[in-house]
This record gives sequence, structure tokens and C-alpha cells, in this order.
Amino acid sequence: MTAPLIFIDLETTGTRATRDRITEIAALKVIDDQPVDGWSSLINPGIRVPANISQLTGINDDMLADAPYFEDIAESLREWLGDGHTLVAHNARFDYSFLRNAFKRTGNDYRAPIMCTLRLSRRLAPQEPQHNLKAILARHAIEQTRAHRAEDDVNALWALWKTWQARYSDEVWSYALAEELRHRTLPAHLDSRQLTDLPESPGVYFFYGHNRLPLYVGKSVNLRRRVLSHFQRDYQDNKAMRLAQQIHHIEWEETAGDLGAQLREAQLVKSLMPIMNRQLRKQRKLTTWYWPSQASQPALISGDVLTKPYDGALYGLFRSAKDAKDTLRTIAEENKLCPQVLGLTKGKGRCFASQLGKCLGACQGKETLPAHTQRAQEALAQLQIKAWPWPGRIIIQEGPSASGKRTWHVVDHWCYLGSADTLKKAQLLTQATLPAFDVDSYRILNRFLRTPEQHGLRVKAL
Repeated sequence: MTAPLIFIDLETTGTRATRDRITEIAALKVIDDQPVDGWSSLINPGIRVPANISQLTGINDDMLADAPYFEDIAESLREWLGDGHTLVAHNARFDYSFLRNAFKRTGNDYRAPIMCTLRLSRRLAPQEPQHNLKAILARHAIEQTRAHRAEDDVNALWALWKTWQARYSDEVWSYALAEELRHRTLPAHLDSRQLTDLPESPGVYFFYGHNRLPLYVGKSVNLRRRVLSHFQRDYQDNKAMRLAQQIHHIEWEETAGDLGAQLREAQLVKSLMPIMNRQLRKQRKLTTWYWPSQASQPALISGDVLTKPYDGALYGLFRSAKDAKDTLRTIAEENKLCPQVLGLTKGKGRCFASQLGKCLGACQGKETLPAHTQRAQEALAQLQIKAWPWPGRIIIQEGPSASGKRTWHVVDHWCYLGSADTLKKAQLLTQATLPAFDVDSYRILNRFLRTPEQHGLRVKAL
């Protein structure tokens, strides 16, 4: 006797497995190609069913009012599902994620192998453009009483399974099942053959959705491990689940090391604007506190000053003038600096902070301006931006990597001009026009160039 297969389908209040809830469960237990038992129940989610979901499934709050909560049926359902029995579902990781999270909320760590009929369809009929359940059933002339109702979907899946078994040879069918089990953690729409050559080296990777829509750009020192890790925890992470549900295609670029991967990622996120990259996307206009030599107070100026020589010190990079002033005001209060001398307030003579005992009196001569300036700059030292330590542009050699790849990066005043795979090509980049200052590239470069030798980098000033 072979191990049971559990054909299963869930209806839910939404698509986020950690937040949304199950409203209906249906399952069919099959042993040796024979149905032996069924399980079906509406489930009270404990929350309202959104109107668009009710319209899709036909399940509304009134229908669920007297239905059991999941915790009421968790023990009996867990026993019925058994241990290690394979779950068969369409877009299986979606149903499995909801089931795992529902059991987890009852204190039960449920795990099971899964088999996805969506992925099976892609393996068996790669020439077909559509693999949603409705399209597959139509291709095989399988009738479905009610779409998006759990019991009807389960019966349709079982009919589809039998149709496939009859249509394909034992060799083709067995191979498809074996491949599905081997790649069961991959996204439903992703062809596993795309991952065959994924290297264990540094680089950037691209996730694309339908019609090559850029979904996500990432970087890693080990591309293969990082890409596969996206698909290991999607049952407990809503963002990972949304990403896995939409991925149709993967691409990657190898780099000579971590610096190249980070610089390339920052560059690509801004040019491709992937919908799931929230950080690095915006080319922000930043401000900084510039304290000229011999001056008694700082001035708020554009962060673009970092791309030019300057005489003095820069403190902090801020998204707005308000953030900059709030930060300076907080430091002034913590160190009893004079907000009037710092230019945060207007007036002459004794400032209001001094009257409250929050200023040591630089505004009225009790503290000399040089002493106040020294104290203020010491307090701001934690925010000081490192000055560009070279007279002009530099070339950074990275690599060779384990695969023998070398790259030369060209940088000027914290601005990344580009990379090349030979020194000769890199020298051509030194003629490029200086781009706008980018805070993400600055932070990456500043981190690596503090101790370049520790990162295997060689820096040559031009």
C-alpha cells in the first residue's frame, strides 16, 4: 500500500497567511489511487470576510456565524491528515502556508510534503500559456460545479489527477511527480530549470513577474543559497509569500565580490524600480550640516557638497531640513549648547534656553564662542561625514573571486561612475561625467573603503 495523498483546498479571507484566516477547508484522502475518506467544513475566521472575497467565493459572514473556529477542529483535522502524508493542491504553498499558520496559532507545528498541480501542469504541458485551475480544467473538459469553493475544487483536482494519469505514459508521469517532489519549495510559476546553473558566487539576482515585470533585485555573496532561501520561509513571511506567488523568471549577474554586488544592486533598484524593493529605490535629495572653518555655527546645505572639495566639516545626511534641525536641536539640548548661537533660533542677548538652564550662556558671554564651537563640534562628531581622502578619482580592484572574476570600480568623491572587467576599460570610465550624489553608494563605499585590504580591495588614486 502506498502512502496516502491528501487532495486539499482552502478558502481564506485574503492572501496573507500570517494575518488572514481560513473560511473553508475540504480534503480528499486517496490511497492506491482510490478515494477512501473526505473531510469538509466551513471555518469561522473570527474576522469579517471582505466584500471582494465574498463576491469571489460566495462565502459571507452569515454563512460562517455558526461554523466552528479552527481551534475547535484543529485536533481532529490534524489526526485525519496524518503524519508525513503528501498534500496535493493547486498553488500548494499558498494552502500549505495558511494551514501551517492556522495550526501554529493553536500550538501545533504541522509539517507535510506538498505537491503542486500548478507546477505539474507546467511540467506536463510547458507549451500552454495558462495554468490556473480554470484554464487547466477547460483544456481537459473537466466540469467544475462551483469555482472557489473548497469541496468542488478538491473534486476537480482529483478528476484532473486521474485525467493526467490516463493521458501520460507511466514514464512521463513518474518523472513529473519525481521532479515536482524534488523542487516542491519553488514558486509555482517558476520553471526549476532556470535554477540549474545558479552559481555559489557573489552577484545580484532579479526576480521577474508576468510580462517581465521587475519584482525584486537582491544581492549576495552566494547567489544560489540566497535565491533559494527566499522560498524556504514564505509560509511565515507575507512579503516572501507575495513574492513567491508572482515570480515567473529569474536572472542573475556574477560579480567579483561583495562590493560590486552592493553597488550594482543599488544602481539596478533605482533604474528598474522593482515593486518589492522599498529601500534603495529613491534618489533622495539630502541635506547636511556644513560647519566652515573659523565659523561659529553650521549652515544647512545640499548633500551634493560631498561631490566637491570643501573647507570645514560635514555632519549627517538628512532627508529634510526638518530632520536636520530636529537632530541638531536634540544634540544642543543634551549638551547645553546655545540654540541661538547655532542658528536654530533668532534673537540677541540671553536666549530662552539659557533662562531655563539649558544653555551654558554662549549667547551672553558666559561661555566663549571658541569654547562653545569646540563643544558643539565634539557633540556632533558622531555624525561627521568622512571627507574624500584622495585628490580625485580612484580605481578599486576587486577580486579575483573563487571563479577567477576580477572587476575594476571607478569612484570620485563617493560617486560611483561604473565598473569594468579590465583595467583598460575602467580607465575609459574615468572620463565619465560625475553623476549626482547618491547616499546609498556613499554608505556602501564608505563602509568598504575604511579598511579596503580587509575586503580584498586594491585602491589606486588617479
